[in-house]
Amino acid sequence: MKSGLTIGTIGKLDRFVDGSSVIHLGASQPVGAMVFSTPAMIDLMEHAAREALLPFLEDGEESVGATVSVEHLAASPINSVVRAEAKVTAIDGRLIDFELAAFDTKDQIGRGTHRRAVIRTEKFAARLEDKASQMREGSVLPVSPQQNHSDLPPLKTLRVERAGAIATVWLNRPAKLNAVDRQMTADLEELNAWLAGHPDVRVVIVTGSGEAFCAGDDVTEVGTLDLAEATRLSHRQASLYLAWEKLPQVFIAAINGVAFGGGCVLAYSCDFRIASHSSRFSMPEIKLGWPPGYGIAQLTALVGKARALELCLTGKQITSQQASQYGLVHDLVPQTRLLSSAGELAQQFLAQPAAALRLTKQLIHADEGTQAKQAYLADTAAYIQCLGLPDAQEGIAAFNEKRKPRFNGK
Repeated sequence: MKSGLTIGTIGKLDRFVDGSSVIHLGASQPVGAMVFSTPAMIDLMEHAAREALLPFLEDGEESVGATVSVEHLAASPINSVVRAEAKVTAIDGRLIDFELAAFDTKDQIGRGTHRRAVIRTEKFAARLEDKASQMREGSVLPVSPQQNHSDLPPLKTLRVERAGAIATVWLNRPAKLNAVDRQMTADLEELNAWLAGHPDVRVVIVTGSGEAFCAGDDVTEVGTLDLAEATRLSHRQASLYLAWEKLPQVFIAAINGVAFGGGCVLAYSCDFRIASHSSRFSMPEIKLGWPPGYGIAQLTALVGKARALELCLTGKQITSQQASQYGLVHDLVPQTRLLSSAGELAQQFLAQPAAALRLTKQLIHADEGTQAKQAYLADTAAYIQCLGLPDAQEGIAAFNEKRKPRFNGK
């Protein structure tokens, strides 16, 4: 910790009471009320204490709650503004005690005490990762990728070419229609680390080798995985695509053929999507016996609820023209113009001020809030639940045997 933290230091935080922070009292009765909930008030108070400590933390440090005791004194209605104040009352090394208070514009609504511990995030994350690896249902939310400031190591399933500030990445399993397997997942993670360590690369163009952009996850390989490994792989894939929102580069998907399932997710995880007239899109997981393992929230944000339901519940293919109408792609071009069009768009970005471009991208992605970033946990849980059922085994068998699946209808 940095020096300067003293008894009496105060952290303050305001919050608008919206639908996510209320409890509906008497919801089943003729007369009820929506009021600021006690858990939401505790959360606000703890974050006020965190705000007090933030200026005194070194790089790689964070504070976490250790204990809290709170009285809820008065109710606050929805659409009101509430404030929490946290005052330091004792400092014992890396343990800091606080006196808490919360107010709306009329009353004091809460009071209590709180202790926070200052930790090293690297050690904490390592312990959590170790614990999560031992729990089938455990996971660690995506964080910014590790930075590799050295050369990009050799990759087995990706081809990467750099031209100044532009990197072009070819998904390179053409015989498998560039389906994403464990090796490609590891290679994409290596790519992310390299991009994180090379902010002078300002634009990344992602396209597919051969006739396909990406046919999705490698279904044959999925059929060989136990549920624990399938869970870890799904979490890793969701995390690496979510990392593209945090990386400083602008990502352009140049979609040269089919973008199915996980390949469709890969495409819409990019900031921009240019598609050839002959490209096709689908979310066909339902036809294999499971829901998408990640990316549903991002798809819904792009195309809306009605279109997301249509794509995910029917598994149907749509043309590039339909994808454009749905809002899934930004532009359509002839196949022969695909990479040159992506390069022209990349040059437009390079002409913009680098810092402003990077920060604007981050702000737009951040405006979705954290819920969309965490939704993949529920996606994967549902995917794994279905993957263990007979219908999924039938779906995999039908895929491998190139026939229609015969689901049991239950």
